[in-house]
Amino acid sequence: MKNLAQKFLTPGEYDQINAAVAAAEKKTAGEIVCMIQSASYHYPMSDVVGAATLALPTALALTPLLGGWLWMGTQNMWFFLSILVPAFALFHWVVKNCPWLKRFFISNREIAEEVEEAAITSFFKHGLYRTKDGTGILIFISVFERKVWVLADSGIDAKVSNDHWRSVIAGITEGIRNKQAAASICQAITTMGRTLAEHFPVAPDDTNELDNVIITDS
Repeated sequence: MKNLAQKFLTPGEYDQINAAVAAAEKKTAGEIVCMIQSASYHYPMSDVVGAATLALPTALALTPLLGGWLWMGTQNMWFFLSILVPAFALFHWVVKNCPWLKRFFISNREIAEEVEEAAITSFFKHGLYRTKDGTGILIFISVFERKVWVLADSGIDAKVSNDHWRSVIAGITEGIRNKQAAASICQAITTMGRTLAEHFPVAPDDTNELDNVIITDS
């Protein structure tokens, strides 16, 4: 799952997002950070479950085809295991290194929990809670899970409803689904900038306290 964040958009599209954040922050004291992360978690159990799910029927199918069951007598189980073990190792490697296949063995509930935890951790790790007026806001995009979270600091939460942020998330998600990720993210940032400007207009001594765009593999 490494490098999914780098492959998510082109360098030019990342520059567009950085410019959109800079333009939005010229009108508000709010601090917008767009973070694009390859994955929120490694999901090691999915590799095990996927390998077992694929290896077992493979071993069951190959054992009779290669001369098992009918003529090997009491040694049938050893023949079966001699296929199962290497098949498990092979499929474990395949599932681990094939993101689209790996997702089949992860529940939606686990994905939601891991993305939420990763977004909250990133919010604090990158200091969005330390802005002068509590006006940090994070757009967190987890590429592997195809999930978007928006987290706002206390100053913003007191004045902007969660319904507003849910509509922003929906717009980004729809754009990613339609292969217009950069455009939808830039539009969301512009919308955020207008909303924040209403409640937190830019001050004469305003400075950029946070990075505009963060790209990370973990």
